[in-house]
Order: sequence, then C-alpha cells, then structure tokens
Amino acid sequence: MMNDDDPALDDPVGQSLSGRHAHLARRFGRAATYLTDVATFSSVSVDPDAEDWADLAGLLGPGAFADMFSSPAVPPPGWEPVFSLEGRQMTWPGDGRPGRTRSASDTDVVELGADSVPEMLDLAARTEPGPFWPRTHELGTYLGVRVDGTLVAMAGERLRPPGWTEISAVCAAPEARGQGYAARLVRALTERISARGDRPFLHVAEANTGAIALYERLGFKTRRPVTFRGFRTP
Repeated sequence: MMNDDDPALDDPVGQSLSGRHAHLARRFGRAATYLTDVATFSSVSVDPDAEDWADLAGLLGPGAFADMFSSPAVPPPGWEPVFSLEGRQMTWPGDGRPGRTRSASDTDVVELGADSVPEMLDLAARTEPGPFWPRTHELGTYLGVRVDGTLVAMAGERLRPPGWTEISAVCAAPEARGQGYAARLVRALTERISARGDRPFLHVAEANTGAIALYERLGFKTRRPVTFRGFRTP
C-alpha cells in the first residue's frame, strides 16, 4: 500500500503525464502538458533549470497559458503571473469505507461517457468545480446523479500518479444542493478506486471550507498545503 510520504504525490501532474496518462500527453524536451481539450496542466522537472522552462515555452508557444497546478517551481523573469490560489492536498487513509456504507439510495449513481459530455460541460460551467474541457472525461471514470433524466451532480477521476487516483470535478447544480449528492459520488469513487488497489486523493481550494468539511467527514486527511499557480509564457 502507498503511504502518504510517497513522492509521487509531490508531482502528481508530471507523474501522471509520464505514466498512466502518457497517451494524453504532449512533450518537448523535459516539459510536458496534456492534449488540448483534455486538461491545461503542464509539468517540468521537479527541480527545473532555464532549459526546462525554455522547453515548456517552446511546447506551449508564445503568450500561452501555463497551468502549473501544485508545482512549487516558479518560472524565470518574463513569465507573467496569471493566478495564485492557496489550497490543500488530501488523501484517503485506505481503511474502512468513506463516511458510511453504501445505501439503497446510492443506486441512482450512473457512469458518464462521451455521450454525456454536453451535459457535463454545462454543469461544470454553472458550478465551476475547476477546469473541465470537452475531453476531460478521458482522464478516468466520471459518475453522475440524474433526477428525472437531468444531470444534477457529478464527480470523476483526474490525475493518476502511480498507486493513486485523484477525485475531481465534484459539483452539484444549485437547485440540487443539500441532497447529499456530492458525498454520494465521492463515496462511490473512493470505493471504486480502492477496489482496484489505488489510493484516492484530491485537491481543494483553501477558501472552499464547505468542501473541506465534507471531505473530512468522509475520512480524508490533509497531507500538505499547496499553491495552485498559472503563468503566461514570454
């Protein structure tokens, strides 16, 4: 079993792009990023030098957005800061079930495929759970809850460093909040991920206190603080 000191968690984007998401990667030198419409996350080496940053600039092109996610590395002068957001990385301890055992009411959780992308994009646009693009669902399994045929909540798998799977895009439509859908989906994903031998983890903005409280109730523990950063290439 992977432990919380696993260095793969310190570079989840790079570890995913060089491993289980290699088929979704674009590369130049030691820099990598996801294919367009899958994700915006980019990666350089853990201790990057000027050549690494030049590789990433060459890969993305001039004036492009470089989403460095939780990488602590800061690019050289000339890269324009776009955003900086404090957050935390949380892990599932790997014992027991998340919060409680599954109930009969969880049977309305359905798997979402390519035919659900328009609905998923609409829900993400209305709820802003984080970046979500037309091919984001290719990163892993996405689950949803439908009410009278309408998608009202979803969550899915995103980054996949060795031994781990990130839970992401957890959201519920404004009219469907307070029904426990987010908790239900996170529980279902946690059980699926654990059943195949991975450990679940996730990232959350520090200001999203409601989500943090939910994840703690389900049993997730804070592993470390992170800063999400984005830049524009020179």
